[in-house]
Amino acid sequence: MKQQLPADATGLTPEWLSNALSARHPGVRVAAVEVLDATERTNHHLRLGLAYDVRAGAPETLFCKLPPRDPEHRARIGAAGMGSREVHFYRAVAPTISMRVPVCEFAEAGPDGAFLMLLEDLTARGCAISDGSWAVPGRLARAAIGELAELHVRWEAPERLAEVASWATSRRGKAPDFVLSTLRHVIDHCGDRLSDAYLEIARLYIDHHDAIEAAWERGPQTLIHGDAHIGNLFVDGDRVGFLDWGMAKIGTPMRDLGFFLTMGLESEDRRREERSLVRHYLAAREALGGRSIDFDEAWQAYRIEAAYGVIASFLSLVPPYDTESRRMFTTNFRARAMAALDDLDSVAAVRALLGR
Repeated sequence: MKQQLPADATGLTPEWLSNALSARHPGVRVAAVEVLDATERTNHHLRLGLAYDVRAGAPETLFCKLPPRDPEHRARIGAAGMGSREVHFYRAVAPTISMRVPVCEFAEAGPDGAFLMLLEDLTARGCAISDGSWAVPGRLARAAIGELAELHVRWEAPERLAEVASWATSRRGKAPDFVLSTLRHVIDHCGDRLSDAYLEIARLYIDHHDAIEAAWERGPQTLIHGDAHIGNLFVDGDRVGFLDWGMAKIGTPMRDLGFFLTMGLESEDRRREERSLVRHYLAAREALGGRSIDFDEAWQAYRIEAAYGVIASFLSLVPPYDTESRRMFTTNFRARAMAALDDLDSVAAVRALLGR
């Protein structure tokens, strides 16, 4: 019988943690638990310190991921199924791939959007997680997009997609009124902080969001990370790791490639290397036996995918997402989006898509 999932730190008792860790560490007995750090971002994050009566190889610290505590935010995350998707990823997909992801000690989803994950404490391992002031250096990009290609090719066969379809299928619906109204607010009240290209993509999205969303989903279908920007990446030595799999879904591999290059790499490195990196990704796919994608087709999709940076970043301009503690990260995040829009002339690419 499954344990009831704790809703916050008070439920993370030594007894509960002993049971949760026992599948990977038989015989483990937790003696005490201490909350070393707590943050509220998209979800509720805890860094835990553990003492043991019997350690059985279990880690001294853990990263615990829970739904947000705010009821409205919790309901929104629950409706999106992000926690459940990430649990499914760690249970069914992570053990089958070679890309660097956090080690998962426990992952479970419950009713009404409840979930709990106990993950590797990356900071204790010496991994670097960006505060927004830096992004992935270009020298690490080739290996990282090669691993993305491996994920994409591994799951693009229909029989493999069928294995994850029950939780990874994302049905595109009408853009929520909340998104469109907030985007209008950003255009009207935050224009002095945004580039002309950013504002034009926002206007085009409001007027043509169905066509733009359809273009963002066009291409071969496979399992993708779905949100591979600098906030969801880490650097472990000379290797890029991928975390926060709550937006994993069946979609186009160009979303991962485009978002990683435009919103994960340092902009100067992207400008210098992006054409060769797109070619490298396509060659890696072919070497792995994946479906061939023409470079011109991929490049056009890449230019259009860059426009997604607007939708990924505009909420950072309004409460409750615009916070002092996150301002450096979100300012640099939008700056990368604006740089990519200008460098790739994404406005022209989107207008051509719309026949304008």
